[in-house]
Amino acid sequence: MATYKKRGYKPKNKVEEQQLDAENSTTAEVFSTLDEGASKTEEWVSKNQNYILGVIGVIAVGVLGYLAYNQFVIKPKQADAANQMYYPQQYFDQALTNTTEKDSLYTLALEGAEGKYGFLDIISEYSGTKAANIATYSAGMAYLDMQQYEKAIEYLESFSSDEAMLGALAKGGLGDAFMQLNQPKEALDYYEKAIAHSDNDFTAPKFLYKAGVTAMELNQNEKALGYFQKIKDEYSKSSEANTIDVFIAMAKNGK
Repeated sequence: MATYKKRGYKPKNKVEEQQLDAENSTTAEVFSTLDEGASKTEEWVSKNQNYILGVIGVIAVGVLGYLAYNQFVIKPKQADAANQMYYPQQYFDQALTNTTEKDSLYTLALEGAEGKYGFLDIISEYSGTKAANIATYSAGMAYLDMQQYEKAIEYLESFSSDEAMLGALAKGGLGDAFMQLNQPKEALDYYEKAIAHSDNDFTAPKFLYKAGVTAMELNQNEKALGYFQKIKDEYSKSSEANTIDVFIAMAKNGK
């Protein structure tokens, strides 16, 4: 085991003298190696400093370029896209309450008019923005209400959202579209996804009910019973709960 020796320590005998010489030699060798390594590093840096500075420059330009692009391109594009949403959104909202002129109002919302963009223009011209994503959802729901189910599926499948309510409504809309196309298996899959996105008293019972009815159509009565029972147990104040006992009985009786 190595022992600590104070500075100025003098060996007591020949053996200690040889040991001290060996230790000093090893220490000198270590420092020599370190010096040699440092010299080689300095030499390599010196030889490659242009390359190093070039890499640093590229990184710096990239970072500054990204910041500039985000500040002077992306943000203005986002703001412009959001402003463009005002015109089609007005017609979309009107179509929800005006059943007699619904299709013409939806068409204005989708295609625009008088030099104003519609949802389809915003999706095309402002791809990647939040406004374009919302326009995709709105277009899908408009086509769904216009009974153009294939187009509804096309747009709603392209929509994505971290917001629970919109996510549930989009998945539920896909379920409705597939149900209208007489594809109950696909419809049930999307209703179940809508349920998974639902964390509120509006969408949860709504899609539990639709999932239950669709499951019964597929002769999956036990699954349907589970959905109906959940409405009764957890959403007793919802409108879907008003007649839920009837559906529970139907699911139990396999009708």
